[in-house]
Amino acid sequence: MSQNFQPPAPASYTAAPAPAPARGNVGLGVVAAVVAALVAIGVYGAIIKATEHEIGYAAVGVGALIGFAAGKVGGRNIALPVLGALLSIVAVLAGQMFGLALIAADALQVSAVDILVEDTSALIEAWKTDANPLTFLFLAIGGYAAFTVARKIAD
Repeated sequence: MSQNFQPPAPASYTAAPAPAPARGNVGLGVVAAVVAALVAIGVYGAIIKATEHEIGYAAVGVGALIGFAAGKVGGRNIALPVLGALLSIVAVLAGQMFGLALIAADALQVSAVDILVEDTSALIEAWKTDANPLTFLFLAIGGYAAFTVARKIAD
């Protein structure tokens, strides 16, 4: 027999376990939360355009989506719920602005991108004019939803 001969593995031999999924990675949690925020901005803006007013449950959905992404991918880290809450507030605000831009674009027969890029100051003024206590309540609700979901969903 050759000295390079390898005997067969015993019957009790098992293959190495598959690598664990990427969880507990704060960087990936941040990336997932940002991607979720971008998606939520588009969806919330479309909902506002379709209904022509803000919906509180949609703000909760924005926060829940961002918190879920941050907590599920990022795992337990005290920074992720806080980041999720801040991103959610920004996403709800940006979704409101995007919704206004979609409504204005439809009314003026121009592109929403033109309004967002060229008439940003007019868009901000329109948002300020439309803002009421419920607007700020929806911002807070979205942030709270993101914070609680991120804390609860993390392992």
